[in-house]
Amino acid sequence: MNQEITTAEQDVENGGRGLAKLNPSPRQAFELVLSIADAPGAFAVVEGVAQYDVTNEQECGRIIPATGMAARITSQEPVQLKKVSDTEYRGTVYLDRMLDEDYYGRGVCTWSFSGAGAMLKATGADGETRFTSFIQADQFIAGKALTRHYPNRDYPRVESVPDFGQAGHEDPTRFRPELQDALFTATLTAYEVR
Repeated sequence: MNQEITTAEQDVENGGRGLAKLNPSPRQAFELVLSIADAPGAFAVVEGVAQYDVTNEQECGRIIPATGMAARITSQEPVQLKKVSDTEYRGTVYLDRMLDEDYYGRGVCTWSFSGAGAMLKATGADGETRFTSFIQADQFIAGKALTRHYPNRDYPRVESVPDFGQAGHEDPTRFRPELQDALFTATLTAYEVR
């Protein structure tokens, strides 16, 4: 088991899910909708992600010898966002995507959906700005929209900061006044699939 845990930890460090397993038959489906408005150009890279966290890692997770505490267990699973139009993308998110299981011999780890996000890049070239957005689970499940504003000047890149991660703001007045008339938006909304 120790070698399996070491291999799993290396997998997590490289962006994998480690010991975590996907639910082979998820049922709680939601459609994630990404809407873009007033963008200064197109986005060739549009990626979605759903985040899941174990809610009881203290009871089920691997104990870290140096601290005596269990490490946080989380997984970000890709969500394929399909282009509906130049300004809209849709994909399916499953709330029950992760499999509750005893991963470390200490009890069953219970997964919970934490939220979903999107990342946009102009062409996908190295150094371009990553425009990101994330909607928390409660808003997502309630079908509430989350709109974030981004400055046009950061598209396609911020020359002084390669690979800049622009998370934007929900409130456009948080930007300097001279930027407020040159913003675009990305809105995330979800609808339960029945």
